[in-house]
Amino acid sequence: MDSQDAIADRVAANAQTASSAYVPTLQLTHGQAPPIAANGGLSYMSFERDGDAGTAAAIEAALEQIAEGHVQAFIDAIEDAPPGPIETRWGLGFRGYDECLDHIRANGIEAPEGGVAVPLRYTVYEQPSYSIVSSNALWRDPAREHEAKLLRTAEANNGRRSLYFPQVLRDARRIGEYHPGLSPFSPECMDRLGVSLAHLESKCGNFYDAAEVERVYYPEIEKLLLEFFPDATDALVYNHDVFDKDYAGDRTEDQEAKNPGVNAEYVNLVHNDLNDNSGRVRCRELLTKNLRNFGREQHCTEAEADAKMSRRFVSINLAKPMETVGQYPFVLCAWPSFADQPYINNYRVYDDRVGETTRFTYRPDHEWYWLPQQTPTEVSMLKCYDSVTDGSVSRWSFHTACIDPTAPDDASCRRNVVVRSYVFF
Repeated sequence: MDSQDAIADRVAANAQTASSAYVPTLQLTHGQAPPIAANGGLSYMSFERDGDAGTAAAIEAALEQIAEGHVQAFIDAIEDAPPGPIETRWGLGFRGYDECLDHIRANGIEAPEGGVAVPLRYTVYEQPSYSIVSSNALWRDPAREHEAKLLRTAEANNGRRSLYFPQVLRDARRIGEYHPGLSPFSPECMDRLGVSLAHLESKCGNFYDAAEVERVYYPEIEKLLLEFFPDATDALVYNHDVFDKDYAGDRTEDQEAKNPGVNAEYVNLVHNDLNDNSGRVRCRELLTKNLRNFGREQHCTEAEADAKMSRRFVSINLAKPMETVGQYPFVLCAWPSFADQPYINNYRVYDDRVGETTRFTYRPDHEWYWLPQQTPTEVSMLKCYDSVTDGSVSRWSFHTACIDPTAPDDASCRRNVVVRSYVFF
């Protein structure tokens, strides 16, 4: 693995020779290990060809990874291992949820009041992964049918790189008990832990109506963010997702109509939505190109974007239930417990951009929080990116969904809306 200085040198050299593409400088947090990433952490924007934002290079890398065969060999080793737990360098991992839950109960792993001990799913493969999104033109190109087949299989195998590990979730409403003097409803909590809570009584009547969500809910969240962060100068909500496993209506996604559809699955893998590169690239795309922005239109000049991004800015995700959550709660991990841990890149390849999300390996002392029976007026907030890198504040949280073993069998699955935002200071 390259050292942090070597990565920075490579990024700077490539940025100088890049075309008009915006190539961010990798800005690792003080004390953070270099990422486990392709190209030494260099953004695929640096490999732009004819305005493709590096997407061709990313697809080539994904196909090369398949051809090497290392991923498949790793998956085979997991699946061919003898029955029972798998010894990893992080601790015992389990191929199935129930097997891990049995281990938790057999070993008397307990949680403090308001908490619960659960299996959480972490990656155990320390190499970057690739996901070619469903809207990519490759899937509809007859000439690339063979490549599409390989990539589809690889996508299906991404989840097989992971195992379940036992973790304890604490009640986020009780953060002040674990961090004396710290209110979960404060910007200080977000700065220290990368997670916080807020209260909102929304006037949005139908969260399945994307137009109403944009018209009513987006401004409510922007107002909430500006009140929550008193030093902020602007807040932009730029998209949202709706989660409802039991939804019986039309789930179809329509990006052109700013409709995200309705998700039937909950992301049951420890991850974060942004990283050092994508936190800046996504912001720049929104400000200068209005790219995939469901919210207020943005048409900044390059100079205006430079000025706005020269000051602190953060990306915050906010999750609000439509009804009290019964099953598949949304859970968050606090920054200090993984601040020095390298993240593992996952590249999401569109036709016009390469998004970077992250995965993490297990640590038994990760500090997890949940909101048992989260109500419709309780908003959970998590940081996905912060431009401050000196270690004085959290850079991000990571999160996942999980199964609540204490919920009754007939508990309704989580119905909630998640919005993504940038806050500028």
